[in-house]
Amino acid sequence: MLTKTMQGLSIAVLLPAVFWGSSANYLLLLQWVVCAGALLVAWEAYRSAKQLWAVGFGAIAALFNPLQPWTFSSGTFFWLSLLSIGMFLASFAVLKAKARFEMPSLVM
Repeated sequence: MLTKTMQGLSIAVLLPAVFWGSSANYLLLLQWVVCAGALLVAWEAYRSAKQLWAVGFGAIAALFNPLQPWTFSSGTFFWLSLLSIGMFLASFAVLKAKARFEMPSLVM
C-alpha cells in the first residue's frame, strides 16, 4: 500500500515539474519524494525477483538523490522526468505487491 501511494505521489510531483518548470524549493521536494518512491519500488522489485526493475529504480533514486543532487540541463531534466514517470506508471502493472503475511493454517 505504501509503495503504491509513493508511486502515485512521485508521478504527481514529477508532472508539474515537467510541464511548468519548478522553483528551487519545489525541486528539493521533488527530489525527496521521487528518491523515496524509487527506493520503495526498487525494494518491491527486488522482493519480487525482478532485478532489472530494481536496478532501474535504483538508478532513478540515485539521479533524484536530494543528499547529493545532480544538476541537469532543462532538456535532460525533461527527458529524465518523462522516463521516470513512464517507469512509475509501468511499475503499477508489472510489480504486484506480494502478501507480507500468510494466514496460519488452522488444520492440525
